[in-house]
Amino acid sequence: MNTFARAKLADRLMTIVFCAVAGFFLLLLLAFALTVIIKGFTGFTPSLLSFSRQGIGNQLFNTVYLVVLSLMMSVPLGVAAGIYMAQYAGQGKFIHFLRICIETLSSLPSIVVGLFGYLVFIVLTGAKWNLFSGALAVSILNLPFLVTTTQDALRSLPAGYLQGSLGLGATRWQSIVHVLLPACLPRIMTGLILAAGRVFGEAAALLYTAGMSTDINWGNWNLASSTCPLNPFRPGETLALHIWASRTEAVAPNAAQIANLSSAVLLIVVFAFSIGARILSRHLDRKMGGEHR
Repeated sequence: MNTFARAKLADRLMTIVFCAVAGFFLLLLLAFALTVIIKGFTGFTPSLLSFSRQGIGNQLFNTVYLVVLSLMMSVPLGVAAGIYMAQYAGQGKFIHFLRICIETLSSLPSIVVGLFGYLVFIVLTGAKWNLFSGALAVSILNLPFLVTTTQDALRSLPAGYLQGSLGLGATRWQSIVHVLLPACLPRIMTGLILAAGRVFGEAAALLYTAGMSTDINWGNWNLASSTCPLNPFRPGETLALHIWASRTEAVAPNAAQIANLSSAVLLIVVFAFSIGARILSRHLDRKMGGEHR
C-alpha cells in the first residue's frame, strides 16, 4: 500500500471515529433532555405553572428577568473590553498583567463570587437580598468569558478587513463598528448564548445575593414597591435556586414533582433562548451581508 492510500485510509478511519464520538454525545444530549422533560411533565397540572405560591411562574419570571439584567450589564462591558484588548491595547507589562487578571477571574468558583457579591453588594451597602445584586454577581462570572470571546473573534478576522476599511477613509472606530463587529457577530453571539446559559443555571452565586424568597403582586407596577415584578431591588428566587430548595429544604408533599418540573422548564427555556439567539444572529448576519432572504 503506497503513502497516498495509507493517508486516505487513515482519513476515513478518523472521520468515522470523530463522527461516532459526535453521534455519541448527540445521543447522550437527547437522552438527557428527554429524561428530564418526560420526568418533569409526568403528573403535570396547569396549576404548577401558575404565578402563585403553588406554581413556578414567579420563579420562571425571576430567571428570565435576571438574565436580562445580567446581559444588560455584562455584554456592553465585555464587548467593549474585548475591543480594547484586541484593537487598542499594546504589548506592555500592564496589558500582560491585565490579561492574567482576566484569565484568573474566569477560573473563580461561582460560590466565591457569590460570597464576594454578598459582602460587597449586600453587607457594605446595607441592602437586602435583591435581583440587582444577583445580576452583578453573575456579571462578574461572565465578563471574562465575554472579553475573551470578543477579543478572539476580532483577532481571528483577516487583517485585510481593517486595512481595507482604513484605506477607504474610515477611522479605526468606524471600521470596528461597521466592519469588524458585523463580521464576527456569529462568534460574539455564541459567547452571549453561553454566558446566558450560565446565568440560567447559576445557583451558588445567587444564593448569597438574589435571595430565596419571592413576593410578587402582579397588580402592582410601582417600581418603588418591593412587590412590583419589575423592581430589580427586590428578592427573587430563580428556577435553579427553586430546584435546589425543593430537593433539600421543601416539606411540601409534591416537592420532588415541582423540582422535576422546574428542571424541565429550565431546560426548555435554555434551548428556546439558544435557538432564538441563533436565528437572530443568522438573520443579522445575512442582513449585514446584503442577503434579502
